Amino acid sequence: MIKKVVALSLFAGIMMGFSTKKDMNKLEKEAQRIHAKCLTIDTHCDTPMQMIKPGFNIRDEHKAPKSRVDLPRMKSGGIDAMFFAVFTGQKPRTEENYQKTYALANQMLDSIHSMAKHNSDLVTLAMKADDLERIEKTGKRAVYIGMENGFPLAKDLSRVEEFYKKGVRYITLCHSFHNDICDSSSDPAPAEHNGVSDFGKQVIAEMNRLGMMVDVSHVSDKSFFDAVELSKAPVIASHSSVRSVALHNRNMTDEMIKKLAQKGGVIQICLLDVYIKEPDTTSVKFQTERRLHKIYRTTYNTMSDAEKAIFDKEWEDVQANYASELPTVKDLVDHIDYVKKLVGVDYVGIGSDFDGGGGLRDCADVSQFPNITLELVRRGYTESEIMKIWGGNLLRVYRAVEKAADKI
Repeated sequence: MIKKVVALSLFAGIMMGFSTKKDMNKLEKEAQRIHAKCLTIDTHCDTPMQMIKPGFNIRDEHKAPKSRVDLPRMKSGGIDAMFFAVFTGQKPRTEENYQKTYALANQMLDSIHSMAKHNSDLVTLAMKADDLERIEKTGKRAVYIGMENGFPLAKDLSRVEEFYKKGVRYITLCHSFHNDICDSSSDPAPAEHNGVSDFGKQVIAEMNRLGMMVDVSHVSDKSFFDAVELSKAPVIASHSSVRSVALHNRNMTDEMIKKLAQKGGVIQICLLDVYIKEPDTTSVKFQTERRLHKIYRTTYNTMSDAEKAIFDKEWEDVQANYASELPTVKDLVDHIDYVKKLVGVDYVGIGSDFDGGGGLRDCADVSQFPNITLELVRRGYTESEIMKIWGGNLLRVYRAVEKAADKI
């Protein structure tokens, strides 16, 4: 594998615990060596939402919190592959909204393919698990495609294969509200399907046939257990964390993690603050974000472009002004520790949710990923374990999904 150039960004929160400067330098060098050796994969970023905005160029280096992923920072952060998510929010299931959402999904897909074409000296689209090692040897970044929310499928099963042919390699079955496939973990309404719907069963079977990973992030607990039992291949949680560490309905319970591991799947720990650490609900940051979340969930889709721009600016300002209140990499690795102790290190990875809410005090963008490796080294994780966390576990699942498809 080509040796990656990794820029380790050290922060006070991570440096605490090193007994001497000599010890710190030794661990830093070891972390840098291991990070460069890993095939590193982030299974979820929402950067395509940025890519369809006028004026955004992924070839340019941007700054967090407005932007957290671009090609220069992917290189400096030593990340070999990212799954770019085609995200569409949930809308009332009308024919008009089905058509609009389908068009939006295709716009994002087109933007990803166009980005790869116009930056072919820096990035290559990946379609198979084994593509990553080949692409990494060229010194380029690999971009895989995921789809967050199965809403663009509408009720048309043939669209699963249609999206697969356009490069989609996982589908997050739902998002923050129930859809035609399954119930969501976040919808305040009563369960609609009591788990996975009849149509959802067909979708999972078709994904298995094609070799597309089933993503259970965002789904309700019952939908999770249904999906794991229905799938003939291991499933992934592309960006979820541990409920026992941070109580949130988007996180996974011990029982869910055990079932995921039993079936050979993997939980990719998410860097979104409230999934990592339970927030101070009395803080200005929490109260402001709760107000903005309510607007986003209720009226954002009906706003004019000018109104959306004002909303987006207020959200960015909150993230910038209260960055010091965010959890740290240490809090993130607490989740990895928990999974390792519960089921073993073979079932955990990283799914940042950058550009979709993810970001920590000392891992604000993709360039700061080496800080995670440094904390893992500080806690005594071995090179082999870190290589599994950073990509080995996900690639094992991906290959199992492809192998299962060959048998169907």
